[in-house]
Amino acid sequence: MKTTDAQILIIGGGVMGVSLMYHLTKLGWGDVVLTEKNDLTHGSTWHAAGLCTHFAHNPTIQELRAASVRLYRDILPAETGDTCGFHRSGAMRITSNPDRMDEFAHVAGLSRFTGYDLQILTVDDIERLHPLARTEGLLGGIYEPDDGHVDPSLATNAMARVARKNGATILRYNPVTSIRREGGIWIAETEKGTVRAKHIVNAAGTWGWEVGHMIGLNIPSVPVLHQYLVTDTVSAVAERAEQGQPELAMIRDPEESWYVRQERDGLILGPYEKEAQPWSVDGCPPDFGADLMPPDLDRVEHIIMAAMERIPALGTGGIKSVVNGPITFTPDANPLIGPAHGLPNAWLLTGSSMGVMEGGGAGWFLAHWMTHDAPPMDALAVDSRRFGSWADRDYRVKKAVECFGLQFGVHYPHEERPAARNKRVSPIHDLLLERGAVMGAAFGWERPNWFGDRPGDEAVPSFRRSNWFQPVAQECATVTDAVGLADMSVFSKFEVSGPDARRFVDALGTNRAPVSGRIALTHALTPAGGVRSEFTVSALAADHFYLTSAAAAEDVDDDLLRTHADAFDVTLHRVTEDFGVLGLMGPKSRDVLAALTTADLSPGFPWLSVREITVAGIPVRALRMSYVGELGWELHVAVYRMQELFLALETAGKSHGLGLFGAYAMNAMRLEKGYRAWGSDLTTERTPEEAGVGFLIRLDHDFIGKAALTNRMGADDRWDMVLLDIEAGDVDPYYAHSVMRGDQIVGVVTSAAYGHRTDKTLALAYLRDRTARDQLEVEILGRRRSAIILPQVPFDPLSIRLKS
Repeated sequence: MKTTDAQILIIGGGVMGVSLMYHLTKLGWGDVVLTEKNDLTHGSTWHAAGLCTHFAHNPTIQELRAASVRLYRDILPAETGDTCGFHRSGAMRITSNPDRMDEFAHVAGLSRFTGYDLQILTVDDIERLHPLARTEGLLGGIYEPDDGHVDPSLATNAMARVARKNGATILRYNPVTSIRREGGIWIAETEKGTVRAKHIVNAAGTWGWEVGHMIGLNIPSVPVLHQYLVTDTVSAVAERAEQGQPELAMIRDPEESWYVRQERDGLILGPYEKEAQPWSVDGCPPDFGADLMPPDLDRVEHIIMAAMERIPALGTGGIKSVVNGPITFTPDANPLIGPAHGLPNAWLLTGSSMGVMEGGGAGWFLAHWMTHDAPPMDALAVDSRRFGSWADRDYRVKKAVECFGLQFGVHYPHEERPAARNKRVSPIHDLLLERGAVMGAAFGWERPNWFGDRPGDEAVPSFRRSNWFQPVAQECATVTDAVGLADMSVFSKFEVSGPDARRFVDALGTNRAPVSGRIALTHALTPAGGVRSEFTVSALAADHFYLTSAAAAEDVDDDLLRTHADAFDVTLHRVTEDFGVLGLMGPKSRDVLAALTTADLSPGFPWLSVREITVAGIPVRALRMSYVGELGWELHVAVYRMQELFLALETAGKSHGLGLFGAYAMNAMRLEKGYRAWGSDLTTERTPEEAGVGFLIRLDHDFIGKAALTNRMGADDRWDMVLLDIEAGDVDPYYAHSVMRGDQIVGVVTSAAYGHRTDKTLALAYLRDRTARDQLEVEILGRRRSAIILPQVPFDPLSIRLKS
């Protein structure tokens, strides 16, 4: 059997894998091999409806889609001389739901920053753009003039032709039978021989779960059956074509859960039922390729009838064909793109429920990441490591069903979807529920968002102030006036020890390792100088450090730390589930803690110090720090004693007015101090200096990204993060709002909340125009509100309370 050596092996010949092959060869990669079980586009790509859109709630997802449109519409036809069958029809979404109009306004506002022209529609606009649609009961919609649809097979094969011209090898009808790693090389056994490659990519789509198991990964994706029907000739459509009128705009009704687009002189109708039908959850049939399931229109008959009521012409054409085939869904409906956790030089590019819509851009995204060791944009929404080992079969199936059913659901800010919860809980979870905790999820963990008046209270999702506004105000007041207690166990936690521990921490990021007994914050960078990760570093001893980071970064940071450790004589342990964390915050926190310990709490325990003390007879790793700007401690305790510690603190705190607080109150209070958050304010796209944490940069040591950071610090086009005080209104900002100065889009909000202690509406925002310092406005749900840059944080600017 033949042995092929390659720089990279891509498994899967759908639009995603072929796009990666295309983009890698454009970036100069040699020996690129793609192997496909059947033929190119088999699986899901070939039967896709080919819809392309710019509509998205996240800038990175939007750019994946926009890059796909540019590729199919402009770049590939120019390179190949052949059309990809792209039709720039435009597209609209219509609604009878006031909350949906808020959603449309938010997406339109975000799109002004990203540079895409999404327009809010009136009912009259809808009639003009789609004369076959009835408008009774509608409130309006949103229009995407550059949207369209493409022939998936033409686009995929066009990319394949360019890639082959650039030296890539495509092995068709060549299934992979096994994968192993030997001597730093991935070895894939296939029906036509052995392929040895430095890098391997799972782009298998429908077969992504099986290929994942071959390389030792549990891929959290599930094939789900989706149907659409194609009509025969529709006379109203044919008449428009005869008259030389333009193609009808695609139309989606998310309330009724369907889309319709023109197909020659007929129409395509795609319904999304609320109860999804998973298919081949634990592995696809071996002979499945360009195959379809029998039609099952009874499942979607009610949706078809609703669509015909909105577009009566649909009922005049008759059904020519029904497509019923699998598409893959991840637990959040976003694709899996990026490094495979724990596996060197293994990558994922799979799990996209919008494969054609996102495939062109997804290949560009991963090719950039592989080439530059960093993604081209913030990757949090697509990073393949955003789901951990807790995302088991039960989780991936239930979440895929939920996502399919909510394909057209309203995407509320702060939304918490209910399926497959309670995967990771702290030891005091049930106690918190008894006390009224309303839970959210973070990397599988349950954590309190806020506390209601009674057990069982639930958040009412909204783009406007919700039912948690007043409870959060009370939690902030408790922390400010007395003392608050919070479960902060979701932190990712690591320990590093050994002879090179200090050198390890020094080289990890922009800051130096703290001396024994002290705490420091450091930022690990990408080679381009962007913030890859943020760690709180506690020096337990000269050769023993305790690192904490964001919950969602656990697998990302585990990969980073283990790769970093290869160059040092250290021992690294992930201890996330070994320690629970209680945050004791507020002016009376010292009084509560003093009642339970003999440790010196002042002056022997200053701000940003760490001590191992005994509290209520329980060994505790106490960190004197506070994310809310008050005197306080993080108390890290062995999980098996966390409940005991919680009850002791609760009892000791009763006489001091102790109350519980959650993540929403913490977010509001940290914004009043201008504290940045990883994943929203701190991302790979911006340097720590641009993010306003340049005071933590020490240039007297070496770290990854130092040269790029130094160059960026002097660049005229560098961005600048500011804290904004926004004019009060009936809607509080949250994220992704455009910042404007006159007619110019000068920045974007990254995080925001109402500050209850300061009575201010606050937002952290990046200004991409650093000279725009006055006459600023923030657009929130279509309304501009004036904003001023605060010269200092509005709460305790000298940190007197924090350091007391």
